[in-house]
Amino acid sequence: MKNFYLRIVITLSVLFVFTGAKAQSALEDVSNGVRTGNVAAISPYFDNIVPITLNNTQSAYSKQQAEMVLKDFFSRNTPKEFLVASSGTSNNAKFVIGEMITNSGIKYSVYILLKEKEHVFYLQELRLNK
Repeated sequence: MKNFYLRIVITLSVLFVFTGAKAQSALEDVSNGVRTGNVAAISPYFDNIVPITLNNTQSAYSKQQAEMVLKDFFSRNTPKEFLVASSGTSNNAKFVIGEMITNSGIKYSVYILLKEKEHVFYLQELRLNK
């Protein structure tokens, strides 16, 4: 019986570590996508509806529209640097707050929010504001 409980504890521990690793990996992928302006690194984390705020104008897009909007944004605002100011976890969600500086010197505050849904992390919010 003791062996049975030990197996359950080990299994649950591995599951929690794996889930945490998936979340961290997703957050790193999206952050790196913003850092490099690589929409292909961000788009795998799109849900059916993708809320994006650009310069304090929020809209909800389909996956395809979100890709086009972000490609357009990054083509006009090529990232030079992305500095993470804060990151954390809250209620099955991971977030990053930072600052993106473009090649032309424009600074954008960045907020990335990923939430877990059915054991997969999806981008729930992306804000890029001057």
